[in-house]
Amino acid sequence: MTMANLPSSITAKTYIQASTFIPWGSVPFCKQTVPLKICKSGRLNYAHKPQNAKVFLKPHNSIEQIHPGSDLNYNAETGQRATSYLFRTEIGGLVKVLVGFNNMKYAVRIDVSSLPTRTNDLILSWGVHRSDSNQLDAPGCTKTPLVQNLKGRFSVTLEFSSTQIPFYLSFLLHSSSDHPRCESGIRTHRMTNFCLPVGMSAGHPMPLGVSRCEGGLVNFALFSRNAESVVLRLFDNNVNEPCLELELDPYVNRTGDIWHLSMENVGSYTSYGYRCKGETGSDKGSRFHARQVLLDPYAKLIANVSPEKGESRSLVKCLGSLAEEPIFDWSGDVHPQLPMEKLVVYRLNVGNFTKDESSELPENVAGTFAGVIEKLPHLKSLGINAILLEPIFTFDEKEGPYFPYHFFSPMNSYGYKSDSISTINSMKDMVKTLHAHGIEVLLEVVFTHTGEGGDSSSQTKSFRGIDYSSYYIVEGDMTQGIYNAVNSNDPVVQQLILESLHYWLTEFHIDGFCFINSSYLLRGSNGEYLSHPPLVEAISFDPLLSKSKIIADCWSPVDGSYLDIHFPHWKRWAEMNTRFCRDVRNFLRGEGLLSDLATRLCGSGDLFSDSRGPAFSFNYVTKNFGLPLVDLVSFSRDELASELSWNCGKEGPTNNNSVLEIRLRQIRNFLFLLFISLGVPVLNMGDECGFSTGGLSSYGDRHPIDWNVTKSVFGKQITQFITFLSSLRNRRNDIFQRRDFLKVENIVWQGSNLSQPKWEDPSCKFLAVTIRADKDDNMSTSYKGDLFICFNADDFPEIAILPPLLEGYEWFRLVDTSLPFPGFFSGESVFTEALLGYELKPHSCVLFEVKKSAS
Repeated sequence: MTMANLPSSITAKTYIQASTFIPWGSVPFCKQTVPLKICKSGRLNYAHKPQNAKVFLKPHNSIEQIHPGSDLNYNAETGQRATSYLFRTEIGGLVKVLVGFNNMKYAVRIDVSSLPTRTNDLILSWGVHRSDSNQLDAPGCTKTPLVQNLKGRFSVTLEFSSTQIPFYLSFLLHSSSDHPRCESGIRTHRMTNFCLPVGMSAGHPMPLGVSRCEGGLVNFALFSRNAESVVLRLFDNNVNEPCLELELDPYVNRTGDIWHLSMENVGSYTSYGYRCKGETGSDKGSRFHARQVLLDPYAKLIANVSPEKGESRSLVKCLGSLAEEPIFDWSGDVHPQLPMEKLVVYRLNVGNFTKDESSELPENVAGTFAGVIEKLPHLKSLGINAILLEPIFTFDEKEGPYFPYHFFSPMNSYGYKSDSISTINSMKDMVKTLHAHGIEVLLEVVFTHTGEGGDSSSQTKSFRGIDYSSYYIVEGDMTQGIYNAVNSNDPVVQQLILESLHYWLTEFHIDGFCFINSSYLLRGSNGEYLSHPPLVEAISFDPLLSKSKIIADCWSPVDGSYLDIHFPHWKRWAEMNTRFCRDVRNFLRGEGLLSDLATRLCGSGDLFSDSRGPAFSFNYVTKNFGLPLVDLVSFSRDELASELSWNCGKEGPTNNNSVLEIRLRQIRNFLFLLFISLGVPVLNMGDECGFSTGGLSSYGDRHPIDWNVTKSVFGKQITQFITFLSSLRNRRNDIFQRRDFLKVENIVWQGSNLSQPKWEDPSCKFLAVTIRADKDDNMSTSYKGDLFICFNADDFPEIAILPPLLEGYEWFRLVDTSLPFPGFFSGESVFTEALLGYELKPHSCVLFEVKKSAS
């Protein structure tokens, strides 16, 4: 730090006061005496830089900027910057301060004019403060005379080295003819010391988060409507203690509900967090914990997640990283942009997909985005063209991926180095690789609740401590606990969610989103249903999001419930079809109605005939909660009643061959119904290789899949069957891949003995349907052939009578789930004479196709 324009009486023995360590919240500044040296130019230099100094900066509400919002002027050619401030004194008159930067130095020019008291001298009593500047008049603080010009104005210029920023400069004015009520010095009109920042400025309220501006400035912006004060904490590689702590001035660093600050030098800092202070009364929904370090909701990189030590309770510290986001080469990346009806979706958990040692992947690859790339051949062999990733946002590891506490960063453990930068690059590489193979990437997202909860600071990581009553619903019956229910239709939260979605679309090239617990997106702050929920409507018409795939899933991971509601869609929202799952399970265990099965086979017209069509129905028979496919046919004890499962005659593992045979048929039946129904089939990770939780249905019972099973006889036959069904859907896209429903005249139903189906009779368990392919009168080459499909959920065989055909055409059997491997499906087609009865074994399905006869 240097000072110019000082009187000749000041010598090399002149001293200023500095503090090398001041505990947070303490007030004294003048604690250590540091000598000033006179350089050749005659200026006094302060070159002391304490080692391992813990620095805290606290402003005072005394600054009035001349040009709020555009206070900083920057010349890109010269590298000069200037910030202006204007103060009113308590006795009248103005104090104008100009903070300029050039050639690695900061110059602070102070001009005083229009004082009502006539004086011939004016002294500046000042100090560089890293704590409370109210103690400025303590003995030993620096006093510098101001120089009066011909117009009667007083001015002085102080210079500082750029290595000392940021700090606050605080000062008072003294005169030999001080006003009677200003014997201790002239202060601001707010009766405080003059105080202004050096090496930082008020900053800008937008964009939220950390942004880099012209001239190398780094801007911090945080929303908090109810915080009384906000403290920015900056850390180096030691995350246990901050290097710098800046308490933002509510008069200078706040615009509306946004707290903001710009800094000119963050090179020595690696991470940051916030402390928010305010009331903690539960009656107002406030949950401010002033000691808790909070993660910026808009941080793009997370630097550290660790418990603080030495506290009465364990505090989880989550810091944002100040590193710049990595640049990724997206050249050559092309979104597959598959039509919805063409999708075959595979839902997977990034960690559990390849974490098991049976994946035979290196330790730093197993359970990561890179591991998904390594299993690309497996995905392609199944005929998959879209993957649906379970939530990858940074989440609470104890709660699982459906309890995130951040919406802008992927989970660090999914990167090969478990850090933000490698994780981001790894995910982008996965997306680009999958796109190159024609596979889209969809994300499950959770915006209705977070991993924060309870009433202790140990469960506060971000939103809860920043502004609990703004981010969360604090009143109303939401049935999911008031502590972590996100107020998603609040304008501020809606903006956060939309910006998060935009970020994943633009920065990660994601193809679409599945919104978990989406029924709660329809509710207001008091739990009431909204006729036009703002967030859902905004997503529907957003220029970016409306072009992506958007899917509603009304399952709640908080309590495992599912709300069966009419979801407002604006012809853009698809839905996870839980009714498909329920009705197919009921039919195959012999308890469903034929009418329910028929409705699901034809694309769920009761749900999607509202101007959407079957392509908006995402069908599934198992999910990542509840029983996996193998367990669905192996367990049905009383506590699993909600699973609608059937153990095929024996609970749990068994060596009974007849039971095992029925179970194998049922697995084939489930897959068969999933793929031949109109809509988008969603296959769950591990079902193709016999994944089992041993009959446990909670999400926490899931574990990494065993890749050795894919090499077993069971794994091979199920994998090949799925491949066949995917190929069949593509070949017969005229029937199975449709945006619109089948014509009524193209569907012919029949029950037992060629009778009409007894739709509402629960004792009827046989259904057959003929689906007529579109054709012209001349039976041109565009005719692909009719299909005949039979379903028997009974314990007894049924005789199916195939419809008669025109001369030259014959029925060929493609699938019979009762036959042993490999005969239960055939790409070669087995000939069957028309008009003859075909015996349909118990618990089996059959598919026939019309083809031209070989003779």
